[in-house]
Amino acid sequence: MELIDESLAGQVDIDGDSSTSESEYQHALEVVFDEENAKRRKSSLVSSENPKLAQQAAKKRESTSYFVHQLLENQRKSRKSQPAIAHNEDRLLDRTPNTHNQAVHSRLLTKRQLSEMAVGVRELSKKLGSIRLKLKVKTIFLLTKAHDSDLIRLTRNITEWLLSKERDTYYTVYVEKTLEQNRMFDAPGLLSKDPSHEGRLKYWDNELCKKQPHLFDFAVTLGGDGTLLYASWLFQRIVPPVLSFALGSLGFLTKFDYADYQDTLTTAFKDGITVSLRLRFEATIMRTQTARDDKKHNLVEELIGVEAENNLTHKPDGSYTILNDIVVDRGPNPTMSSTELFMDEKFMTTVQADGVCVATPTGSTAYNLAAGGSLCHPENPVILVTAICAHTLSFRPVVLPDTVVLRAGVPYGARTSSWASFDGRERVELHPGDYITISASRYPFANVMPQGSSSEDWIRSISRTLNWNSRQRQKSFKEWEEQNLDKKAGGLKE
Repeated sequence: MELIDESLAGQVDIDGDSSTSESEYQHALEVVFDEENAKRRKSSLVSSENPKLAQQAAKKRESTSYFVHQLLENQRKSRKSQPAIAHNEDRLLDRTPNTHNQAVHSRLLTKRQLSEMAVGVRELSKKLGSIRLKLKVKTIFLLTKAHDSDLIRLTRNITEWLLSKERDTYYTVYVEKTLEQNRMFDAPGLLSKDPSHEGRLKYWDNELCKKQPHLFDFAVTLGGDGTLLYASWLFQRIVPPVLSFALGSLGFLTKFDYADYQDTLTTAFKDGITVSLRLRFEATIMRTQTARDDKKHNLVEELIGVEAENNLTHKPDGSYTILNDIVVDRGPNPTMSSTELFMDEKFMTTVQADGVCVATPTGSTAYNLAAGGSLCHPENPVILVTAICAHTLSFRPVVLPDTVVLRAGVPYGARTSSWASFDGRERVELHPGDYITISASRYPFANVMPQGSSSEDWIRSISRTLNWNSRQRQKSFKEWEEQNLDKKAGGLKE
């Protein structure tokens, strides 16, 4: 605990008291690195974002004091004082103009920067797992299945409880925009019950989550793991701490019982929360700039070779941050797909299968499990690669460190295109010559955990939901006792 006390001095009182200013209690989880010595492909260094929006986001980050951000920044500065280490596997590439003020994607980081980022997040996750964070919560984000009548009713109950003037704080509650006109939710009836509710019940949509994630101090989901994945999808970068009530089918990530929501939320706001940082991936679609019908081009040569200064082979076409997995498959095509895999600047293999699943440790119990991949504890810093129905007897799932940049591409000579999905959403076609970069995201997912939970909780989850290693225990041998057998025989004779 001495290390934690030193790094969190003046910010968090582990016993539950706080001496921190309100701004230092903010929830955003973000890792920030300078763009010095970027060593990546020139194509990857081209940003797909609007430069003006990126500059605004950078200014907002600079002007806001985030507890986690400050801790990670201190870790980065301490490492920056150490001598730099040269990496032969990274090629020194020129910086693309006008990228200085833009948000840095993890795919743009050097090998050393990516390693430092991953280590920093892991160290922080260990510290957060052993302390309670007391947040000054004022604005609460509620997420549920807007088409489920039972969940709408439960969402109304929790909204009414949060808005009640009996609470110590006058909370502002955001619910999905579709509930504004929902008769079962009955927003007008909710507001008419108490004049103090006016102005504190507001509505969110996808655009608000994308442009103003800093608006929310805390998030609450009502549903299953799919609802939690949707929360991750809505907050592609900054994520408020998410507390999930289990109202779904399995519940690997939803740890709280809705029946106790009043006590759960009261304790969380009053005594603090324990946060588990879940690794997320950043995936960027890279479109080829070469004529697709040109059979002379080779994707392996393009990704391993050196690009000409003014002749970029690919350009980015959108980035996604995912919590579970990225799947590249054959889509509607009747034949198997062909996918070439690259690790950093090296060619790995060509996978001929129905597809390839690249999963986070959190996603190891999803599609990865169905495809025959390994179960992986969520604290493991790894990337899981599993083929889907590979047409070979020798392909086995592989586990890679989270400090590599993985690329999955469609070779120019492929018979058909492939399709990519991100946490089961945003289905995108990949034409021959296109590829996807996959790397650890700078924005981990902050999942609120019950107090006192440990690694045993994960074992109990897979045993409860998947019946992991469920088998009738083997019977023990009964020692042969000839003397007892003779007694039984004598009793029968009498």
